[in-house]
Amino acid sequence: MATSINSSVLGWKYSSFFSQSNAFNMVSPPFKPKPPLSKFSPTCSAASSSSDPLLVKAARGDPVGRPPAWMMRQAGRYMAVYRKLAEKYPSFRERSETTDLIVEISLQPWKAFRPDGVIIFSDILTPLPAFGVDFDIEDIRGPVIHSPIRSEEGLKTLHPIDLDKLRFVGESLKILRREVGGHAAVLGFVGAPWTIATYIVEGGTTRTYTTIKSMCHTAPHVLKTLLSHLTQAIADYVIFQVESGAHCIQIFDSWGGQLPPDMWERWSKPYIKEIVHLVKKKCPEVPIVLYINGNGGLLERMKDTGVDVIGLDWTVDMADGRRRLGSGIGVQGNVDPAYLFSPLAALTEEIQRVVRCAGPRRHILNLGHGVLVGTPEEAVAHFFEVARSLQFDALFQNNAAKDPNLVA
Repeated sequence: MATSINSSVLGWKYSSFFSQSNAFNMVSPPFKPKPPLSKFSPTCSAASSSSDPLLVKAARGDPVGRPPAWMMRQAGRYMAVYRKLAEKYPSFRERSETTDLIVEISLQPWKAFRPDGVIIFSDILTPLPAFGVDFDIEDIRGPVIHSPIRSEEGLKTLHPIDLDKLRFVGESLKILRREVGGHAAVLGFVGAPWTIATYIVEGGTTRTYTTIKSMCHTAPHVLKTLLSHLTQAIADYVIFQVESGAHCIQIFDSWGGQLPPDMWERWSKPYIKEIVHLVKKKCPEVPIVLYINGNGGLLERMKDTGVDVIGLDWTVDMADGRRRLGSGIGVQGNVDPAYLFSPLAALTEEIQRVVRCAGPRRHILNLGHGVLVGTPEEAVAHFFEVARSLQFDALFQNNAAKDPNLVA
């Protein structure tokens, strides 16, 4: 397990965004006391406010002047500053389970690019040990669960989530909320029950999902029990993140797209829907985004989960996705990450096309998937510069005469 390094909430060692000091300087800058965190008291039941960050307003459907923008995997290996830190702390779990490192990494893209959303640096598997599932991350195999759960006997290892074991997540969110102030939304995230279950049942990553798919027929009672347990644990974890400072939550059903639509309807959707119900019961105002990789065949089914925003991958045309989902729900996305390797003029045109197709309400500009390794930082900076330059009034004033450039 990672060892916490100076992870006191009140003693976070790095300066705020507005400081010019270098976080990698071996000599820490003089400590300047900050307002105590007790002055920040997030509550789940807080009503929407005119002071909410732009991203939150867009997710709720409030009028905004431009699309808010952030990127999935916006903190990571494409950034030189991240690679330098990873050399010093080579363990991913240490980087993602140590408060100071979580905060520093989460703020790296915020300091460099000023996105409208700052997502906590974490992993969908992070909460597993807190409810009885230990895992390792190996260099070649990635995440490995040495005791997969495939029987009633395996279910006995599960227990209610112990949120005290996830204090580093709560502390990090509190610090991030303070550091960005009202300039950006702080985002938390979780994996959907089906996606988390694929790791727990398969014992790690897989390309075929044959073990868990066969369990749908050979041991449905075991799988249903596992999914139900995950549902409650994940709902509790979401509420914990919101109470710790997250403005918005994204649910990643990363491997839900590996299921046929009728199977997703049975084995993933009900559990996501229950999470949304439990969270909204306690935190009615928090926007929830649902993202599934390869979700073109699931859009209408996703809408019925009760989430506020549907994330589209880049294989779905934004205009088509908007038509299928209607105007009563938000959309997020969906620039192809490969455009960040293209000439900046082409990237600009694609951003403008996606925004025109999405329309001026309920749209969060993002990629259709995470930032790819090797992506030029210049392109990421340009993405956010273009996003900030857009104004709906100008972009849509001649919309009646100019249809979006749709992609078949």
